Amino acid sequence: MTLPAQLGRLRLPVIGAPMFIVSHPALVIAQCKAGVVGSFPALNARPAPALRTWIAEIRAELATWDAAHPEAPAAPFAVNQIVHKSNNRLEHDLAVCVEERVPIIITSLGARDDVNRAVHGYGGLVLHDITNVAHAEKALERGADGLIPVCAGAGGHAGTMSPFALVQEIRRFFHGPLALSGAIANGRSVLAARALGADLAYIGSAFIATHEANAPAGYKDAIVAGTARDIVYTNLFSGVHANYLRASIEAAGLDPDHLPTSDPSAMNFGSKNDAAPVKRWRDIWGSGQGIGAVQEIVTTAALVARLEREYREALEALR
Repeated sequence: MTLPAQLGRLRLPVIGAPMFIVSHPALVIAQCKAGVVGSFPALNARPAPALRTWIAEIRAELATWDAAHPEAPAAPFAVNQIVHKSNNRLEHDLAVCVEERVPIIITSLGARDDVNRAVHGYGGLVLHDITNVAHAEKALERGADGLIPVCAGAGGHAGTMSPFALVQEIRRFFHGPLALSGAIANGRSVLAARALGADLAYIGSAFIATHEANAPAGYKDAIVAGTARDIVYTNLFSGVHANYLRASIEAAGLDPDHLPTSDPSAMNFGSKNDAAPVKRWRDIWGSGQGIGAVQEIVTTAALVARLEREYREALEALR
């Protein structure tokens, strides 16, 4: 299909997934300059007024880049909004994004037609992440422009469906923008995502092991050292099932093989519990199963160059 203008000038069909704490302006700017969509969760900008400052910083840096590189303009950026009822910043953060006319909004953990209408009011694009067909249908009914199937093996909050099954079923009734998420960390997987029927690949974990990512050295080292067997799927830390690095769970004094389950009603994305001995994403590190492809800590530009090289080589091998 012909992609919307916001997704039409990419060097590689890739969206850098928004990662809590990890994604901040330096990473987003580097991703966009490298030619892929960069994104960050609105909740990363703390306190709340910092969100407008972050957007202004990203815009200014990308405008300077475009002026100096007219032959290779930067890709657009996106802001992720948690649409769950516990997010007490949603009204503020959405208002800022509307006023600043953020080109792409990624919505998660809920689908709301009022949010979609607000973004469409200035011509923005809404992509909604889903883990099953029912959620996909609901998101489209409420006005999402595109979908992000978060399949088995994706980092952070992920579903359990195979991408072969989920993309196939979605494409029966939806032919709009589709960005596939789930263990994608090399160029061959980007090409495979497109072969399955997706328009773009949605990549998170590989970007953690970049110099621009806002992650501690131990986190980046664990991504480089890790493989799929180092990933643990549990709902203990946020109330929603997610994939985390085994080493970080062990470092917190917990047994990754015998974790209790959590009450989903305990989800809270809008506030911080400073009394909690372990904080998700800060102490317990999210990661997808595809990290075996990550062999070193590099710049974001170098990572995108590797992905593009592998993508082109895989494409050529099929000819």
